[in-house]
Amino acid sequence: MVRLLSCSTTVPSYWGACGAVIFATFLCCTAANAEENVRGEIDALRREIQKLQRTRDAQQQRIDALEEQLRKLERKAAEATANEALERAVREAQPQPSTASAPAPIWGGTVAGMPLRLLDLSFDAMVAGGWSTATDNELEGGLQAGGHDPIRRGFTLQQGEISLIGAVDPYFTGEAHILTTTHGVELEEAFLTTTSLPYGLQAEAGYMLTEYGLLNPLHPHAWDWIDQPVILSRLLGPEGLRSPGVRVGWLTPLPWFSELHFGAQNANEGEFTPSFLSADAVGGRPGVRTSTRSFGDLLYLLRWENFWNLTPHVGFKFGSNLLHGPNSTGSDGETWIYGLDFKLRWRPENNFRGWPFFLWQTEVHKRDYTASHFLPAQTESSAQALRLHPRHSGGDEPPGDSGLPTEPIAEDILRDAGFYTQALYGFRYGWATGVRLEYASGRGQSLGGRASDPLRSDRWRVSPLLVWHPTEYSRLRLQYNYDRTPFLSDKDAHTVWLGAEILYGRHPAHKY
Repeated sequence: MVRLLSCSTTVPSYWGACGAVIFATFLCCTAANAEENVRGEIDALRREIQKLQRTRDAQQQRIDALEEQLRKLERKAAEATANEALERAVREAQPQPSTASAPAPIWGGTVAGMPLRLLDLSFDAMVAGGWSTATDNELEGGLQAGGHDPIRRGFTLQQGEISLIGAVDPYFTGEAHILTTTHGVELEEAFLTTTSLPYGLQAEAGYMLTEYGLLNPLHPHAWDWIDQPVILSRLLGPEGLRSPGVRVGWLTPLPWFSELHFGAQNANEGEFTPSFLSADAVGGRPGVRTSTRSFGDLLYLLRWENFWNLTPHVGFKFGSNLLHGPNSTGSDGETWIYGLDFKLRWRPENNFRGWPFFLWQTEVHKRDYTASHFLPAQTESSAQALRLHPRHSGGDEPPGDSGLPTEPIAEDILRDAGFYTQALYGFRYGWATGVRLEYASGRGQSLGGRASDPLRSDRWRVSPLLVWHPTEYSRLRLQYNYDRTPFLSDKDAHTVWLGAEILYGRHPAHKY
């Protein structure tokens, strides 16, 4: 009986052990299958990632290829644009069969039997109105020293400019700019430019603004602010430095844009060359000679300008400048002018017609004016000195009545320097705001004292600006000037100008 019970107890234990083994085996198989499934999913994900990476690489290669193709097309388009005017001029220069029903173009004519056509004709008008704590005499007497500045309370016609620009033939283009003001009509520029010289060379010849700095080569309607910077009015003149002459530019083979300019111009153009052979010498000194006797009496220019794209959206320009020529104080009189200029522009890729943008621009200039000693009876002859002096009205007045000094004046070096820096932010389409800071000073005494000389005294100016472009052909500007200088009766002045400008016709874009 006991044996039977023992056997019956052993049988269930045996089967229980078998079940446990079977269950454990099942669990192991299940775990192995799960691990295998996870590994399969990981491998599948890795293959998918590799596939996406290959697709991304292929797309990037395609993008790079398309960008390179776009750059090539842009270069071709730029070249085609540059040659378009010349090609049209050549086509139009070919004789055309005349018909009775074909009227002559009102802008055309013939020269030596060949048709002449002006490619670009435009007119720009600028007017400003405002008020100042300075008197009109102080405004016109030096506070607003630029030839196109607003110069009185009330309204000022700054200028009306007629521009004629066209292709002469396959080798030259021509420009002429004529100014009209309330004082009359004058020629601002008229010159030829070569288009086919080899080795990156370009030449200009005629009557032109000197390629010095950033603002001097530009016409007033291309300025961002209403008035001319103080240091430019002092060193380069109220109308800008301009004179007949030649200029040669060389685009160097450097990997960035780098151009050298060399120029030679007349130094005796009166108010247009005030630091050189002008009858009005600097510092109140008398001008005793204005004639050109040799190549040494010309005005010479050297400029080196460079441009870099710092990023796809930021460009930076740097220029260095040098001017040298004689001045009218005597045979030993000479003038050196040195300058540096900087310009940075930001414009995002997704801009709308150029907005938004940020522009920072600065020019720094210095003049060393060696004034020759003066003797009352010196030199090209006292009679000539009398004749040249602007306060002399003619006749045979003795030196004591002419306005010329009657005492000797020792040789001296008059040093003048200054800068302006301006920032302009285009914050939405058609609108921009900015501020300009200026300083000018000098060393070496003017006759009567430097502090009372409006063209050499210490000078600070700050000018906030608000600009609105209703369209591409019109502009309104609101500008405030705070000036501080000792030649004013109150030593400072507050001025507000509102300027309006319109442009119609075809006027090519100015140089960046």
